[in-house]
Amino acid sequence: MPNKKLPNEPNFAANPNKPNPLPHQPTNPISPPAKPEPRRPAHNDKMVRPTNMERASKLIRGLRLPGGTLSGEELACAVWPQAVGKKVAARTRAARLVRTRLVVEVEDVTWQRQLNSLSRRIVWNLEQTLGKGLVEDLEFRVVPRRREPQRAAEAMPALFADDSDAIADPVLRSIYRASRKKALA
Repeated sequence: MPNKKLPNEPNFAANPNKPNPLPHQPTNPISPPAKPEPRRPAHNDKMVRPTNMERASKLIRGLRLPGGTLSGEELACAVWPQAVGKKVAARTRAARLVRTRLVVEVEDVTWQRQLNSLSRRIVWNLEQTLGKGLVEDLEFRVVPRRREPQRAAEAMPALFADDSDAIADPVLRSIYRASRKKALA
């Protein structure tokens, strides 16, 4: 009676509608078991190759160099123009790094709103250059633009001791002095 099936005996044949009662055994012994999906390496996994700049920044941070070297704040402020581009960098200035938040000075509220909408992309650009963890957030503060000191094109002429010395005609000069003396008396 090996070919006969008893009424209480479970059916172990492959049925796509029913789960396999023995999950450790494949349903079809002829087909090979399904390959598991390849594991995607985690960010901190050694399989992921960091970019050259990321590798360099991590190396510099890990060296524990004396105080005369660049701090994280100085690195973040120095990389700001590269992360945002020339035009945006001309209108903004990375002021300081508070923990993992980079404080950026902008000219007006319009720039503040526009850059707030782009902040995730800017943080991503900073992470590509500096490495993950140094800058995690941005804060945009409205600060009026500072005027840079300028040199005079030519030396200022000496001021006249008397206003009447600027009058070239001697007759008009004497008339002016007389009328001024009369008005001030």
